[in-house]
Amino acid sequence: MKHTFTMRGALVGACMAVAAAPAAAEELRGWNIHVEDYPLSIAMESFAEEIAEKTNGEYTLQVFHNGVLGSQPDAIEQVRLGVLDIGGFTLGQMGTSIPETNVVSLPFIFSSIPQMYELMDGEVGEAIGEGMKARGIVPLGWYDAGARSFYNSVRPINTPADVEGLKIRVMNNNLFVDMVESMDGNATPMAFAEVYQSIQTGVVDGAENNPPSYESTSHFEVANYYSLTEHLIIPECLCMSVAAWDKLTPEQQDIFKEAGRNSANLQRELWQAREAASMEVVQAGGTVVNTIADKGPFQAAMTPVYEGFLAENPELTDLVNMIRNAE
Repeated sequence: MKHTFTMRGALVGACMAVAAAPAAAEELRGWNIHVEDYPLSIAMESFAEEIAEKTNGEYTLQVFHNGVLGSQPDAIEQVRLGVLDIGGFTLGQMGTSIPETNVVSLPFIFSSIPQMYELMDGEVGEAIGEGMKARGIVPLGWYDAGARSFYNSVRPINTPADVEGLKIRVMNNNLFVDMVESMDGNATPMAFAEVYQSIQTGVVDGAENNPPSYESTSHFEVANYYSLTEHLIIPECLCMSVAAWDKLTPEQQDIFKEAGRNSANLQRELWQAREAASMEVVQAGGTVVNTIADKGPFQAAMTPVYEGFLAENPELTDLVNMIRNAE
């Protein structure tokens, strides 16, 4: 009998030990196209540290930088399908699979970076987020990717007429092609890696991008007119797959959301500093920078772009108007 009670005691003790042991850590995988010292990269690593700390190690995140897990379009699909858990993506690449994200790719949809922050952190971000969730992605934070402006090797751009005849590289999105063609420019979609040589050899006259990209790629060496049209303000997103999100407890979801907001605030600070440093570099390198005194003519030139977009996506009219009517 004594032996029986001893065995029972041992079994009870073993069960209690199992119950007291922490759950096995879940290691998430994160995709990022940027180098490790880029603002978005640092922010993602900060997010990883925070969730590991606040979940007591139940969740960890390994971020794979430099696009080593594949291209951005492929990574977006992998997050949607739950093959990857986390990604730092530009909304400009999501439009083919998530129509709501295409709204922020409309030229001059945001009037400024601060306005973009306010709207994306509020009801606009919530509306876009609902569309993303319906297609497998949960947004955890909205990152700053700056404002994109035109640069070229021919002349400064002060009015839409100055774009006429210029061959401008754009991302492979019909909205961006329509944007340039609405000003009688020649839009040329091509891979970003080909831009430097294409400007140098005259295949294109220029391109458009934010200051850190213009500087870090040395495009300012071959296209020394940088005109601050700021025509596109396209946020980036810290994204999580719905499949991974649904595994979290409500308390863990709160931790992830808070860590995402903190990560976004850090990224925005780092981005603004990086942008200022890049402008110093390109101006020291001889770039002619001009601001646009009146963006009204550019905005007016975009009317056909908006009409065409809304004709194809009438269900997004309210979302577009929500942004355009914001103060």
